[in-house]
Amino acid sequence: MTGVWRGLFGALLVLAACKGPDPLAGTQPGEHGRVVRVIDGDALVLDTGQSVRLIGIEAPAGPYKDRKGAPFHTESKRMLEDMALGREVQLFYAGLTRDRYDRALAHVMTTDALGPDLWLNREMVARGGARVRVYPDTAGANGLLLAPEAKAREAKLGLWKTKAYRIPVASDLPEPFEKFQLVEGVTGERLSTDEQGASCELALAESALTLEIQTSAAALCQTPMGTAVRARGYVYRGKLEISHPLNLETLPRD
Repeated sequence: MTGVWRGLFGALLVLAACKGPDPLAGTQPGEHGRVVRVIDGDALVLDTGQSVRLIGIEAPAGPYKDRKGAPFHTESKRMLEDMALGREVQLFYAGLTRDRYDRALAHVMTTDALGPDLWLNREMVARGGARVRVYPDTAGANGLLLAPEAKAREAKLGLWKTKAYRIPVASDLPEPFEKFQLVEGVTGERLSTDEQGASCELALAESALTLEIQTSAAALCQTPMGTAVRARGYVYRGKLEISHPLNLETLPRD
């Protein structure tokens, strides 16, 4: 190998090292397509006709029938349009590949030369266009979304600068509040439950809200009393469903 080729080979190795590990290495590569429509901040349509739901995130919902759009819906949708519309992308699957509406459930990565390579799921939480929401059947690589969400929240980017998305203390929940909610509180006693699919319930101090721990997150039933937590999940009839361990973060106590 000549000195010139040896130098070029070394430069390529340096570039490869600088890129770092592939965050989606554990996922299954899927279809390619061009984004022709953005439905919401977490849903788009490819030129193949395939609808795609970006996994691991929850963007503000748009208007539907008599329901008004959620706060920051328009801005979130525009954010994804600015990043994705007209660009070639590849899907990456992290478990279940289709939902009941035949939408592809995927991480989405841009692949063309129209701009930088963007992992759209991560970019939406990093820019404050969506919040992390983890489902057990599509949880692959979702853990990498929590840190960028935290940075966006600290910097009050996007939806985090609005009153509607401030994280309430469980003892002071807003009324009414969204079905998908982030709440902070301190765990109380562990309660038994006969709810189908649930392993236990965790009381929250000074709050009527309880955390319903699903069997898919059963290890969380061992969370000690007095643990400060941030919970995220679907709230219904005074219970917040925790379906994956990533949906319950431990916080430092003051």
